[in-house]
Amino acid sequence: MKKLEIITRPFKIDEIKDALTNMGIKGMTLIEVKGFGRQHGHKEVYRGAEYQVDFLSKVKMEIIIDDDLVDKAVEAVMEVARTGKVGDGKIFVYPVENAIRIRTGETGDKAI
Repeated sequence: MKKLEIITRPFKIDEIKDALTNMGIKGMTLIEVKGFGRQHGHKEVYRGAEYQVDFLSKVKMEIIIDDDLVDKAVEAVMEVARTGKVGDGKIFVYPVENAIRIRTGETGDKAI
């Protein structure tokens, strides 16, 4: 099993969710986060005063999937999340040692 951690623009989440559910991926967790990378924030004006916004609103989606779906899932996310501009986000892939469904006690692939 692998954990995909996708950090991207908030307006892309519905497209990502649809692409992944169409592949048969059933569960995902979404967290609203703030951060910056190469974008380095941007300047805004409020009541005539200009100020720097360093941390931009992003979303982090976490998904646990079977090893054989990882490449297809990464490709699907890249296809729908890419705008070609700085700030499109990142995908991290981590190994998952085990998963346990609390309600039934199922473990491993059966728990996801």
